[in-house]
Amino acid sequence: MKLSGLAILALLVASTACDTDPGKGKTHAVVAPASPSVEAPAAPALAPASAPAPMTGPALYRLDDQNSRIEFVGAKVTRKHPGSFGGFRGTILIEDGDPTKGRVKVEIDMPTLSVDEPRLTGHLKTADFFDIDKFPRTTFVSSSVQATSGGYSVTGNLVLHGVSKSITFPAAIKVTADYVDVYSEFAINRKDFGIVYPGAPDDLIKDDVLIKLLIRAKKPQGNGP
Repeated sequence: MKLSGLAILALLVASTACDTDPGKGKTHAVVAPASPSVEAPAAPALAPASAPAPMTGPALYRLDDQNSRIEFVGAKVTRKHPGSFGGFRGTILIEDGDPTKGRVKVEIDMPTLSVDEPRLTGHLKTADFFDIDKFPRTTFVSSSVQATSGGYSVTGNLVLHGVSKSITFPAAIKVTADYVDVYSEFAINRKDFGIVYPGAPDDLIKDDVLIKLLIRAKKPQGNGP
């Protein structure tokens, strides 16, 4: 049986659409019940601006939102949708320059969410998805950072859409006297956090969402904020 040009094109489109899962081939975060008594890192006393930046003792770094990105990729059957958050803040507390002695806290302002289509951006903010009026912030507070053969494994409580879960994900971490740089890419299942809107019957939404973190945190100078 011979296929027409339109039929061949339809098959190609269908085969491409089946491969839009953003979590395919990516590391999936390990999700578990939230850990009890996970607290945000306390700020140590700041050294004078003229003092050399020590790599011993506690050092607090604040997220540089001008040089950091928190991004995600969601998808339905027919296509992917990249997105990001424009408003966030946080701290990384490092002891003795050692990432495994680090503590992280991040807050994301959910109204600053945006994706590649304005109409979809508006829909994602409704009760069908993130329900930003009811849940205006997402938070992450780490409970442990462990060294691995390929970098580090970060575990902490993620509160998203009013649901608190412990997640574990891989990360590359570099610590210097003045900066902490973190890169991570992993997938989570949106349904683990109560986001269950299915999408159109002929264009269902994928369960997995890819998270991309490109974080730079800077040590404050002197006694500034």
